[in-house]
Amino acid sequence: MNIYVGNLPFSITEDAMREMFEPFGEIQSIKLITDRETGRPRGFGFVEMDNADADAAIKSLNNTELDGRTLKVNQSEPRKSSSSKRRW
Repeated sequence: MNIYVGNLPFSITEDAMREMFEPFGEIQSIKLITDRETGRPRGFGFVEMDNADADAAIKSLNNTELDGRTLKVNQSEPRKSSSSKRRW
């Protein structure tokens, strides 16, 4: 299952995310999203885990506080494809 983790502190690292999710089971992947132009963190990311482990992580971590920010942790929605592409 792919887990959305939102409202992350901008100082979060992949290692810190791993430490947060490891108690719930094996992590398959972690992806912190950064701005394409500046490379700065955008305050959200994704963690991939087995379904049972992911459910436990979501229940335990959603609405918890990290560095003064309340995390939003839930199952990520599949990305919707846009029928119209932006053209500049």
